[in-house]
Amino acid sequence: MSPTIHKTDVVVIGAGPVGLFAVFECGMLKMRTHVVDALDMLGGQCTALYPEKPIYDIPGHPAIEAAELIDRLAAQAAPFAPTYHLGQQVETLTRLEDGGWRVGTSRGVQIDCKAVIVAAGVGAFGPNKPPLDGLEAYEGRSIFYLVHRRQAFAGQRVVIAGGGDSAVDWAISLAEVAARVMVVHRRPKFRAAPESVGRMEALAAEGRIEMVIPYQLSGLEGTAGRLTGVRVADLEGVEKVLEADVLLPFFGLAMNLGPIAEWGMELEKGHIRVDPRTLATSQPGIHAVGDIAHYPGKLKLILCGFSEAAMAAHAVHPLVHPGEALSFQYSTSKGVPGAD
Repeated sequence: MSPTIHKTDVVVIGAGPVGLFAVFECGMLKMRTHVVDALDMLGGQCTALYPEKPIYDIPGHPAIEAAELIDRLAAQAAPFAPTYHLGQQVETLTRLEDGGWRVGTSRGVQIDCKAVIVAAGVGAFGPNKPPLDGLEAYEGRSIFYLVHRRQAFAGQRVVIAGGGDSAVDWAISLAEVAARVMVVHRRPKFRAAPESVGRMEALAAEGRIEMVIPYQLSGLEGTAGRLTGVRVADLEGVEKVLEADVLLPFFGLAMNLGPIAEWGMELEKGHIRVDPRTLATSQPGIHAVGDIAHYPGKLKLILCGFSEAAMAAHAVHPLVHPGEALSFQYSTSKGVPGAD
């Protein structure tokens, strides 16, 4: 018996924040969507890596936790009844005779559509791990590459290593619950948002965060998977030990496009090259938005991804509704289905 082939207007690949907003934008333009994501839950990195991490650059929200942002985006998309295919990866994209695409997943699901919006974030991802002897013995017990619940570190001595947004944001957040927070970085300059760095430095001045600079990780101390200390070395190789219960190394993610690299789109440095006016890729009918998309002047911000999702939805409308004039109205005048 041949498998059932679903039919829809647009397939959105990726159920992270930008993918969810793409569902909303498509819905506002009367386009039905199916959404595919390799994770078994909505939210992408926001849910898998840092659900309790505060995000500070969402318009209208001075601060909002990642998990709450996903909940709100899912609720915003809900009136348009998207169909979610979670826990499966898109493996094939096949061009159809009518100009559309057939999307095939790792679970054998097949979906025919008029257009595809790729919102796959960084593709498949995993943490960049520090090259420390005996690291594996501590992973999952004293060494963690993400924080699901900050309360899990309440009252503990936490060493955070790294100089990006994750390191800085979690240093600020965990300073509220941990017994001690130490930030290890090889130079005084951080790659995080300046406002966040300023907040961290203010907490350091108050004695609530200890800045261990310029140092880098050099070794681990402990037994049976439980840390008692983290060795760090300065630029001359002089070591000291930081008494610690937990190490959080935030050295970014190792990205892998996976099957995306085989779909015939023009790539640049592990990202999909797009036309910034329409987010169109080199494959007709396939658009890419969010972190995976690349164009001159690209900013990897969620709010930019939201804008790209709206632009892509408008760009694919003629493919879904050919010959139909798009009389765009603001949501304040148009309203949302199901809203009072």
